[in-house]
Amino acid sequence: MNTLQRDQWKMATRVLQRFGNGLNQAKNTAQSTGQTVVLSRGLSASNHRNREDSWFKSLFVRKVDPRKDAHSHLLTKNEESNLYKIQFHNVKPECLDAYNQLCEETLPSIHNDKYYPCELVGTWNTWYGEQDQAVHMWRYRGGYPALTEVMSKLRQNKEFMKYREERGKMLLSRRNQLLLEFSFWNEPIPRKGPNIYELRSYQLRPGTMIEWGNYWARAIGYRQHNSEAVGGFFSQIGNLYMVHHLWAYKDLEAREATRNAAWQHEGWDEVVYYTVPLIQHMDSRIMIPMKASPLQ
Repeated sequence: MNTLQRDQWKMATRVLQRFGNGLNQAKNTAQSTGQTVVLSRGLSASNHRNREDSWFKSLFVRKVDPRKDAHSHLLTKNEESNLYKIQFHNVKPECLDAYNQLCEETLPSIHNDKYYPCELVGTWNTWYGEQDQAVHMWRYRGGYPALTEVMSKLRQNKEFMKYREERGKMLLSRRNQLLLEFSFWNEPIPRKGPNIYELRSYQLRPGTMIEWGNYWARAIGYRQHNSEAVGGFFSQIGNLYMVHHLWAYKDLEAREATRNAAWQHEGWDEVVYYTVPLIQHMDSRIMIPMKASPLQ
């Protein structure tokens, strides 16, 4: 055991000793006065004790996963899983309408052309979150070879290259990520509207993706009663240890009601309890589909 580990164990021991001393003091006081002390239901429950024990162990005991598989292979559907690309375009405010029109004229032609092994999953404008922003998501059936093929063919497409040139004049900045889909989420498929979409993005602590996946494999069952779950993804290239959850709601009121209803399901509170410490940063966008979006 190195110096850091010894210091961590000493700190954990002191915390546990203070916690135990406090309980013993309360017990002794109750016995000496003849009074009954009722501890909080959460502290007295065995599952809470297990939870506290697990929490302390997660801080100070780090075990090496003996598996030889890449984490992505453990989390995604299969070896031939789809590859996704998500694009974030920050548009000059005065150019947003022209940008949307340009996308609606160009993107469906690529989506509908079987010459390109890719599909437009959805295309949106951010309503709440970063303003004057467009978000596009593409699916490449066949993984990285399909992505390489599409990029090569598009460079030979004069109309697309003209679209890129015109688009560049309208943008302030842009970024993208390559994603894989979680095995336990739905695959995004076209849906009728009108809907609003929420993209919830989580930056996880490095090394916690498997833990996140284990909890959400159970949690997703609590969030499928109103067909709000659209897709769940994790990054492969771009910002790493990034998770995106995509949800659909009829409106903001339906979103609030659906999210509140999740707390009525036994077990949802435990999922939140265990996954919140895994998050370094989180962000939420409410998005409106463009006319060309298969997700309406």
